[in-house]
Amino acid sequence: MQKTALVTYAHLPREHHHRHVLTSTIDVFGAAHWLLADRAPQPGGDVQPFDAMVVSVHPGGNVELTELSAVRARWPHLDRLPDGGFVVAASRARRDEDGDQVQIFDALGRETLTFSVGDAIEHLLVDESGHIWVGHFDENPIGIRRWSATGRPVWMSDGAGIPGLFDCYALNVSGTTAWACPYTDFPLVEIRPDRTDRPVRVWVNLVRGSRAVAVHGERVAFYGGYGEERDRLAQGELTDTSVEPTAVGLLTLPDGPALGRRLVVGRGSRIYVQAEPFTRWGVFDLSD
Repeated sequence: MQKTALVTYAHLPREHHHRHVLTSTIDVFGAAHWLLADRAPQPGGDVQPFDAMVVSVHPGGNVELTELSAVRARWPHLDRLPDGGFVVAASRARRDEDGDQVQIFDALGRETLTFSVGDAIEHLLVDESGHIWVGHFDENPIGIRRWSATGRPVWMSDGAGIPGLFDCYALNVSGTTAWACPYTDFPLVEIRPDRTDRPVRVWVNLVRGSRAVAVHGERVAFYGGYGEERDRLAQGELTDTSVEPTAVGLLTLPDGPALGRRLVVGRGSRIYVQAEPFTRWGVFDLSD
């Protein structure tokens, strides 16, 4: 089976390796961000607010540091807003913390707003207009939603005609468009909420269990799967109604070994992958 190696994209600067990586992401403009704390979160009990640091590595290598005060998410999601601020969200929403699940920080690291988007966040990605896309997993099967940065829902998948939307396995946000591949039917879904004529398109897809998707023109790539297919890279072409398979291989780290635990982010034609110890992002670009 053909192997494709990730290309090294961004490194967490070595002087920050002593801190614990809470999470990491790639924003819609291509910058890499790490949310760091002095220690790992402790399981169980209440989360005491703590200070954290975001280390941002921009395309070209420029490094930026932002101190965030009073972060409250034990298992957080992170992304950057176009105005330079950050959104930090707890993946699980506790009933006694309703309205406090999502924290918005300004460019100086000061909390400016909190709100809730619903329990069981699988993916959280900000688009270039500053809207926040959230995909949920099956413990709260409410699908995919797009929120304003002030906590107002602006698009919901309810009634959008997406078949089998029970768990948002894969979500890709590029520009103001989202692509998804949800459980249980795993269709490829394009969402353009600003279009009035056809905001949602759906293609039948036979690739099951993918954790990330990339799209470039009429070409598509799916990464991940069940069991021994966790490192699978399946590629296909779009017809009017379906994804027609063209190739199946494996996606590996830049230096070759199979991937272990990992974070994945889909952005347009790119799939970014980060394996333990979560200090280096690699990229597969479908457009290359």
